[in-house]
Amino acid sequence: MSGPAVGLWLFEPRGFADILADVVPWLETFCEPVEVKSGGDLDFWVRDAPVLGRPGFDPADVGVFFLSEDEELPADDEDYSAFSRPPVQGLIVGAGCSGPVNHVLLGHLTLALARRLDALIDFDGLLSARPTAGDDTSNGAVLARARALASTLPGRIAEVSYDTGGGGRWLRHVGDVEFLEAWLQHPGFHLVK
Repeated sequence: MSGPAVGLWLFEPRGFADILADVVPWLETFCEPVEVKSGGDLDFWVRDAPVLGRPGFDPADVGVFFLSEDEELPADDEDYSAFSRPPVQGLIVGAGCSGPVNHVLLGHLTLALARRLDALIDFDGLLSARPTAGDDTSNGAVLARARALASTLPGRIAEVSYDTGGGGRWLRHVGDVEFLEAWLQHPGFHLVK
């Protein structure tokens, strides 16, 4: 089962090889192995989570993580009007497995990478409290829960609309490191899967 993934939006162009040259030595300080795949994507396994500010975990609960270039960014169908300019490049950071430990580790990895690369975080959907049995799951209710959560956390969060196909539009959250840092401390923290 695959896990959650998030995007990193860069506003200054950098070659992916240059990004890897910066990121791989850092990852090697707490991940093993770190493998650059033939297509240039990166697979790595976190072995020392306290480096990320996360307490220990059972390695059996954790899968592979990956970093790749997002070749779909910038996208013609996304509304970047909440930003002074559109992103020029994107990266995808993801977990190969789901589960709470993988969500938290991916959140901490994303926070560290966003700081390192001066990037915004594309959460690939709307963040909100997890719905419980009987919750209204209509788009309006989901959006209301997402907006309620976003209003309680510091940092910057924006709603970015995109095409869903068939003429429809929906929203995703894009936030800064201050927002992600606060979301990681929230008791309901999770990423979109």
